[in-house]
Amino acid sequence: MIKQNKNNLNQSATYAFVASSTIFSLLLVAFFVAEPAISQAVDSNDFYIRTTVTSENSFTVQPNNVSMVGSISGLTGGQATGTTQFAVLTNSASGYTVSIDFDYNGDVDAEAMAGDTDGSQAIRDYDPTNGTVGVTEPSFGYTASSAAQFAYTVTSSSSPDTDQSFKNDTSACNAGGLQTALTCWKAPSKTPFQIVTRGSSAPTGATSTITFNITVPNAPVPVPEAQTYTATATLSLLAI
Repeated sequence: MIKQNKNNLNQSATYAFVASSTIFSLLLVAFFVAEPAISQAVDSNDFYIRTTVTSENSFTVQPNNVSMVGSISGLTGGQATGTTQFAVLTNSASGYTVSIDFDYNGDVDAEAMAGDTDGSQAIRDYDPTNGTVGVTEPSFGYTASSAAQFAYTVTSSSSPDTDQSFKNDTSACNAGGLQTALTCWKAPSKTPFQIVTRGSSAPTGATSTITFNITVPNAPVPVPEAQTYTATATLSLLAI
């Protein structure tokens, strides 16, 4: 009887050991299966990659000096014209503006053109208003005067690029949306005046043309003396 009880105890102990070993083994396997997933989630770190693209705005074609073409006599008059082109390259999605101003050497009463020899002011800034103060927009058509006059106008290869001031509605400038060559004439000014307004980038270059006009009437007052006359202008480019 005692021997049988001893055998039962041995069997129970064996079963308990086997069960414990099995449970331990299963737990150990579960740990090693779960451990990689736990390790992967323990640590992480975000980082960024950054670069900077610079703004590019330039005159890919610079305006050339202009030698006017045409015959002008000091007493009987005449007309001379000349053109210069410029092209703008920009990566600005909003586009750019170009303005022009003329050098007056600090003299508020001077004209844009001056005689190279004696500084003569006989060629006057274009005045389509006959002295009316406060009118700054281009005029529709060229208005004659008793004095010699210097004026300019602007067109662009892509007509929307030309500033609204130089567009017309067939009867007035700074109106409508027509770009008509040699139609809207502007007086030079020491204050920058906007001549081109483009609302998009110009990755291959956008071209505009400035045309200058010197008209001298018969028997002008004052009389331009025989010499070369020169005006100096500056174009300024601004990305929008």
